[in-house]
Amino acid sequence: METDPHILTQYRRHVGRKRLFVFSLMAAIGLLGTFSITRGPLTLSIPEVYATLLNRFFPDYFSTPGELAIRAIWYMRLPRLLMGLAAGFNLAIAGAVMQPVLRNPLASPFTLGISAGAGFGAALAIIFGKGLGGGVFFVVINAFVFSLLTAMLILGMSRYKGATPGNMVLAGIALSYLFGAGTTVMQYFADSWAVTEVVFWMVGSLGKSTWSSLRFMLPVMLLCIPYLLLKTRDLNVMNTGDDVAVSLGANVRRARLLILMAASILTAITICFTGAIGFIGLVAPHMARMILGGDNRFVVPAAGLVGALLLSASDLLAMNIIPPTVIPIGIMTAFMGVPLFLYLIMKNRSELWR
Repeated sequence: METDPHILTQYRRHVGRKRLFVFSLMAAIGLLGTFSITRGPLTLSIPEVYATLLNRFFPDYFSTPGELAIRAIWYMRLPRLLMGLAAGFNLAIAGAVMQPVLRNPLASPFTLGISAGAGFGAALAIIFGKGLGGGVFFVVINAFVFSLLTAMLILGMSRYKGATPGNMVLAGIALSYLFGAGTTVMQYFADSWAVTEVVFWMVGSLGKSTWSSLRFMLPVMLLCIPYLLLKTRDLNVMNTGDDVAVSLGANVRRARLLILMAASILTAITICFTGAIGFIGLVAPHMARMILGGDNRFVVPAAGLVGALLLSASDLLAMNIIPPTVIPIGIMTAFMGVPLFLYLIMKNRSELWR
């Protein structure tokens, strides 16, 4: 049976437009990243930025503006930029796969309680000095462990008979309130320094980004992101409903468990370094779906790029809106995310979930 050439041409154009959107996002990220590195107390031109970057690899061909420029770019601005891109990409991809897996447009790392669990673990380490590990990553390890424990509790629910994706989201919201209450109680008994540290951690920040933290994140990203991208076809099948997916030969329970586990690990390794950053994992997937439709083969990677762009833009605004004060990134994403979220609600794009 031959395929109608007209239909094939239309399909190729349709796919081409989606690919063009993805490449446009990549170009926008490159432009924003370049501009972001030039901003700061030490103003640098774009040629000076690229010369400083290339000098590290080709010192005989490129000169730098000076040692101060090298330190500003390589040890402050570039790690911060890369952490913002990685965090936005990770949180958005996690949200993009959680929503179809749980069949709930409100599913995200924030609404499932994973961020609240990380905040509780960080507060426990900061206020009482209790937790796992030690040294410079003491708070980070504690936040990572508690965010994973929260994810395991949610995933454990999926193994009970009668548990539905909707119930898992409700359980995540309940855990968010529980961990939030626990964190508040600890703050009540803490001294002023500890309270300040906990509050700063809870609103999220990229200010402590280092090459060491990026090296910790990279192996997890290299494992989880390709796996989730490979599972986008399964997500399309699961969008049809569990009964239809099972009739097509999909092991829905196993796929749901593994996808949620990978997304949870990706979320945990991100927020343990950046703190709780809301709305990126919720809004970015919806923005991608509004433009690209419901095909998760394109939505998931595009959502990651939208998340990276949103978080980097938020951080750029946070650093420059009231200089020299740097507004916590979580506050900026909330200011940007709430209007977008309300817009999505008013648009009522429920057809994307059918």
